[in-house]
Amino acid sequence: MKEDIQVVFERDPASRSALETLIACPGYHAILLHRVNHWLWKKKLYLFARFTAHISRFLTGVEIHPGAGIGRRLFIDHGMGIVIGETSEIGDDCSIYHGVTLGGTTWQKGKRHPTLKDGVIIGAGAKVLGPITLGANSRIGSNAVVVKDVPDNATVVGIPGRVIARESKAEDELKKAQREAMARKIGFDAYGGSKDMPDPVQNAIDSLLDHMHKVDEEMEELKKRLEKDKSADNAD
Repeated sequence: MKEDIQVVFERDPASRSALETLIACPGYHAILLHRVNHWLWKKKLYLFARFTAHISRFLTGVEIHPGAGIGRRLFIDHGMGIVIGETSEIGDDCSIYHGVTLGGTTWQKGKRHPTLKDGVIIGAGAKVLGPITLGANSRIGSNAVVVKDVPDNATVVGIPGRVIARESKAEDELKKAQREAMARKIGFDAYGGSKDMPDPVQNAIDSLLDHMHKVDEEMEELKKRLEKDKSADNAD
């Protein structure tokens, strides 16, 4: 309980006191009640667990099946309209915003809901469907619909969800430096508005700068070869 309250302070700037969290935070209430419901489920008190989960849904607006596995320090902000299915598995330090669905795509029994690794953040209104896995520290944009596995440290946006590819940190830093150098070379500051720029636009600009950098390298290599051939002809 102490951990769950501390998480609210860390991730919700509107939270002012532990007492406020205890009496006026539906996300915290939903998690607290689910831990009780899940214990009942594991004890095979299925009917009682489902009934108490139904009461929790009525009180908080968050529907969590008592069979779902939830790790430590989950943060649910606002909470209203969240649905977490029976075979969902949520790792530690995840964050879920209102209107999110962790749902299934089949009526067959067995594993049919998503698995979230540690540190996953799911934006408001997103739908994550099927027995897929969201990699550690991945980010799901608001209103995205995700039906395929997501790698670690990736961001998904759109309908259907599209992964915005991420290289390793070293490769990412190298490409960023190359893009900035190319932008300066052509007299264009592509990063002046990137913080608030929609992802598709930023991706298009990044792809353009990467292509220009590649063409620039090829031109330099061609120039060196021509100069080398010219020097060889003069020597002859």
